[in-house]
Amino acid sequence: MFYYQQEITPLTDEDFFILLNRYDVRFEYPVHFHSDYELNLVMETDGQRIIGDTQSEFKSIDMALIGPNLPHAWRATQIEGNHEITIQFSEKILDSFCMRKHLFLPIQRMLTDSTKGIIFPTQTMINAQEKIISLNTSKGFQAALDFLSLLNELATSDYPIVIQNPSDLSSFVQAARSRRIAKSCAYIQQHLHDKIHLKELADLCHMSESAFSHFFKRKTNLSVIDYILNCRISKACVLLSNSSNTIEEISYECGFGNVSNFIRIFKKKKGLTPANYRLFIQKNMTKR
Repeated sequence: MFYYQQEITPLTDEDFFILLNRYDVRFEYPVHFHSDYELNLVMETDGQRIIGDTQSEFKSIDMALIGPNLPHAWRATQIEGNHEITIQFSEKILDSFCMRKHLFLPIQRMLTDSTKGIIFPTQTMINAQEKIISLNTSKGFQAALDFLSLLNELATSDYPIVIQNPSDLSSFVQAARSRRIAKSCAYIQQHLHDKIHLKELADLCHMSESAFSHFFKRKTNLSVIDYILNCRISKACVLLSNSSNTIEEISYECGFGNVSNFIRIFKKKKGLTPANYRLFIQKNMTKR
């Protein structure tokens, strides 16, 4: 069985944030997690970004905001010349007096979203790059102001969330704030290996199929089909990581009608075939 390695950050209770500016980084550390937020800027290299169970390629520059306890790592195609600036700040920042003010609502929302990982558009990264580099020499109260200004700029940009798979059913349902959604999602989780019909879910909630489809999309920002696929892919990731089942066995256990369809959808969602994903896990995780 493979697991993610926990890292202890050098943050202390006296730190508003810390900044680590590293050159010629080799990115040899395993996929890991920690209890603090992390804004990571990678420059002057190409490679792979790993956040949760999602792996993506990047070119020249990359930046992501990682929430507490979210596994992550970067891999570079070159050994020398890699430049990485990491800003780490406490998970307690949301409990601070200023963050509870309406003015900081965009930052609150971004930090909440970061529990699923956030990546930023190229122009946002380029604009933020200069501010992050200058933050390295900023001191005292001005450093705190510059840091908050950076967070606000990122929070008001149009950023995509990395992890769409609702592997944490409780948080997904809580966000939807609906008993009907909770009931239908629980049913889906219990019947992932079966063929799930829209009528079953609609009947469960005493709604017509059309009304239920619109209701589900409005509450979750996902279609019923996309949610079911995400749940199946999420379960497949767990089985690929923690079982010796064959790809065919995992395909049927997760409710896919045939292996070819499973491989096609998995690669579309994760950027890797199931077999390559399993190899990736074995290479980058720590074995228990």
